[in-house]
Amino acid sequence: MILCAQCSHPNREGSLFCESCGSPLSDQQAVVTATKRLDSTPGDMVAKATWGTARFGEDATIILRIRDVSEPIMLEPANQIILGRKDMTSTNEPDLDLTPYDALDKGVSRIHAAIRRSEDNLTLVDLGSANGTHLNGQRLVPDQPRLLRDGDEVRLGRLVTHIYFR
Repeated sequence: MILCAQCSHPNREGSLFCESCGSPLSDQQAVVTATKRLDSTPGDMVAKATWGTARFGEDATIILRIRDVSEPIMLEPANQIILGRKDMTSTNEPDLDLTPYDALDKGVSRIHAAIRRSEDNLTLVDLGSANGTHLNGQRLVPDQPRLLRDGDEVRLGRLVTHIYFR
């Protein structure tokens, strides 16, 4: 996104002139939307441990339920599903864009975490996110996979979801 120096209007990347006032944009720099840093407050969002099955069959589907959102997200399993938010200035895009669920304000990074499939189970991996990934209330160490179970709570920054297998 390029902000116009004259009127501060946000313009699409690659624009030569401001869409609002018509000023040239060629000498201006792109503005990167950084991940919002959140204050960590103990007990802010506590999760209960669950003990659902870890078995994920060949024809199973992942159901992702986001807190306070009525419609679940159905994911077809792949070897890897990247969770995050899109950003106009980044060439890396997640497989599942969480922007419509207030991801920026909830501290979700552009490339936040991954769900990886092995032969008969799923793992969750934090990809070095700014505000961390939590599995059932426990913060994940970046790049270290943790086994996902049916019914687990996954928190990306402050975006709370539950994972179900069907």
